[in-house]
Amino acid sequence: MDYSQFLILKEELSLIAVIVILFVADLFMSPDAHKKDGNPRLNTMLPVVLLTIHTLITIIPGPATDAFGGMYHNAPIQSIVKSILSVGTLIVFLMAHEWLKLPDTIIKQGEFYMLTLCTLLGMYFMISAGHFLMFFIGLETASIPMAALVAFDKYRHHSAEAGAKYILTALFSSGLLLYGLSLIYGTVGTLYFDDIPAHLTGSPLQIMAFVFFFSGMGFKLSLVPFHLWTADVYEGAPSTVTAYLSVISKGAAAFVLLTILIKVFAPMIDQWQEVLYWVIIASITLANLFALRQENLKRLMAFSSISQAGYIMLGVIGGSAQGMTSLVYYVLIYMFANLSVFTVITIIALRAHRFTLEEYNGLYSTNPKLAFLMTLALFSLAGIPPFAGFFSKFFIFAAAFNSGFHLLVFIALVNTVLSLYYYLKIVKSMYINKSDEPIAAFRSDNYTRASLVICTLGIIVLSFASVVYQHIDKFSFGL
Repeated sequence: MDYSQFLILKEELSLIAVIVILFVADLFMSPDAHKKDGNPRLNTMLPVVLLTIHTLITIIPGPATDAFGGMYHNAPIQSIVKSILSVGTLIVFLMAHEWLKLPDTIIKQGEFYMLTLCTLLGMYFMISAGHFLMFFIGLETASIPMAALVAFDKYRHHSAEAGAKYILTALFSSGLLLYGLSLIYGTVGTLYFDDIPAHLTGSPLQIMAFVFFFSGMGFKLSLVPFHLWTADVYEGAPSTVTAYLSVISKGAAAFVLLTILIKVFAPMIDQWQEVLYWVIIASITLANLFALRQENLKRLMAFSSISQAGYIMLGVIGGSAQGMTSLVYYVLIYMFANLSVFTVITIIALRAHRFTLEEYNGLYSTNPKLAFLMTLALFSLAGIPPFAGFFSKFFIFAAAFNSGFHLLVFIALVNTVLSLYYYLKIVKSMYINKSDEPIAAFRSDNYTRASLVICTLGIIVLSFASVVYQHIDKFSFGL
């Protein structure tokens, strides 16, 4: 065996090194090994620094390479997506600092970093898979630690219930997906992405295989009708975990789905485009309608994420290089906007101990800066110009329109107007609604402020830095 192949996995090896270092360091951060004034020592700086170094080392994409007989394939566009996910994870670590200071979570800080980075490692393998076995290993490596993260606050906020719902749903969806893969293997005799298309004929058994595969991926992306777990899990999970689940996990799954549809199921494009067409309409419309009725902010953002997943699928349905570019760009901007919103939700919840919209009444009068940053993020999510979210929606609509899905784009535009209502409802609470007891003025810690600054800069800079879109476009590919 040629062990030099392992050097091709530079992103994965770098992340494994970070995980090992943090695993050893946790021995000294744990309450039994080191105490400061009788309390466990919180060390957020170490994982932040290590993840920053890892991101900087791997941020420059290398040439397309294969390893292990084609089971692992890494191209520049995969490296770009991995870097985006790493930056998102870094922001999650920053926003988690104040939450990890709580007495019942500070003793578990090491577990939080380990589990989060293990899910990220699984996403890395999933993104670079060239074989369905490697893809499934990466998928499960990302999914199983996520269930532990969802149940992290098992004594508070129904976190244990959310964890049980997530793991049961994940197991069911993985079973469906694996059954689809077994049908694919049974009909074509191989699981290599490059070899399957030559044997696809669109037979009923192969169509059934695709339906099972897509159903499993639909659960991971929380697309309608595979979305019923989303609101309960988002509400019960810790806010930082909800943020990670809604952005990082969703972004990785969306890109992998597009890659597999282009590489593997290209001969069945008519079948999977029809499936995606109706799933997109259902996801965007139903999610927006349910979001209108929500008073719990985490449930509102859960239905918002289902709707956003529908928009992301607009970049998938055409199977074009433009669609891939717009999808990656959309995920990048959505990451900054959504993580900014969840950072505010996290720090408000730590003081109000609730997630209802009522808690935001009069927030501008006591914490104007926080309300302003929240407004910028909400405007970007809604696609209001001149913020970055407007351009991400424009490009992803353009990709679907150029692929011939004119009516679908029109329905998505109508739903964008509908989504303005529930995003602006939050803004109305902060600026217009009065409260007898608004959240008292407070000052966030440096880590939380850093996460808000990074997210806000991302929203503003990406609204005029067209070079980012052009850079992604150079490496995209399609049918």
